[in-house]
Amino acid sequence: MKKSLFGYGGTIKAIAKSGDWDIYDDKFNCCMEDEFGNKLLPASAFDPSFSELEITSPGIAPNNELIKKARNLISEYDFFASKMPFNIWISGTNGKTTTTKMMQHLLEKFGSQMGGNVGTPLADLSLDAKIWILETSSFTIHYTNVAKPDIYVLLPVTPDHLSWHGNFNEYEKSKLKPFGMMSENGVIISPKIYAKTPTKAHVISYENEFDLAKFCNINIDDIKFKTPFLTDALLALCVEKILLDRCDVELLNKFTIENNKLEELYDKSGRLWVNDTKATNIDATIQALKRYENHKIHIILGGDDKGVDMNPVFEVLSNANAEIYAIGSNTNKMVSLANKFNITVHKCEFLQNAVNEISKNMQIGEVGLLSPACASIDQFKSYAERGDKFKEFIANFTND
Repeated sequence: MKKSLFGYGGTIKAIAKSGDWDIYDDKFNCCMEDEFGNKLLPASAFDPSFSELEITSPGIAPNNELIKKARNLISEYDFFASKMPFNIWISGTNGKTTTTKMMQHLLEKFGSQMGGNVGTPLADLSLDAKIWILETSSFTIHYTNVAKPDIYVLLPVTPDHLSWHGNFNEYEKSKLKPFGMMSENGVIISPKIYAKTPTKAHVISYENEFDLAKFCNINIDDIKFKTPFLTDALLALCVEKILLDRCDVELLNKFTIENNKLEELYDKSGRLWVNDTKATNIDATIQALKRYENHKIHIILGGDDKGVDMNPVFEVLSNANAEIYAIGSNTNKMVSLANKFNITVHKCEFLQNAVNEISKNMQIGEVGLLSPACASIDQFKSYAERGDKFKEFIANFTND
């Protein structure tokens, strides 16, 4: 009997280093071998009768034929369940990466390592680490049935990845799945709306940043981060409070927010541009709009919306001083929604067109905001490339 891996991305390649796997992916047209002696096979070649174990790349959707055929399917997390050190999972719709990195910033000196969806596969983490801090996607949780966190940090859940999950109920169900898996020794930090979800774990619920600050017994004004990063910072401090009965606000305030998240840039005319390309869902964009609600906003929207209802973004925009610059594969959808909500819209289709159009219209004191509420894969290799191009286009026309 063979052990099988589905997909050939970073998660699977890290596991494959151990060798003796059959790896199935649509990109393979014939049988080959990689440097570790694994067989690389077309997805159509998978026969469940000869496979005793299957691990899938989390991005492969449940309706994929490989998933449908699998009889012994587990997740990356399940594969390492018996070997994991004390582990913290961070999930939710928006803010997972920042919360994870802030937590690592606070706990690194105590022997923590971070991984998961933040970029480092579990197979590349040290089993000798004291703590694993894992950014955990709904995809991974969907396929996980054995592994469970010692601490589960859940950020607010809003519609995202609906084309993968099928509908919001299934997406939300994945986010809440760890509640039912955890033991009485576990701790969950959760939005108050989910506080009554059945679980054996101890639940710490919050409605807003002030609830979290109260739990930490700190002055919220001592934290330098503004919305939406304030919630991320407080959640990181909550975990430090649980583990060490301390909240090192001074150390937290030394943390630097990564590029591509509300990254503020000024052109030679003193106009403010904001690179929020990592806002690939509606909640992230709504948070960005709240941050600049006292300014006129020229917002670039559009891309691959993953089947999500975009109406909530337009409801917020309808009450803001804003103009929309529509780009991406759903440009016409963005234009139609803008017209529905009676919001001024510019049909740009491409990012460079949008930047140029904003430059013609934007005055000092206003904001040019790239916060697309959509994934970038329709026109770019990644959200990071989209952000890089945004900054490049700004530099091009400001240097004329």
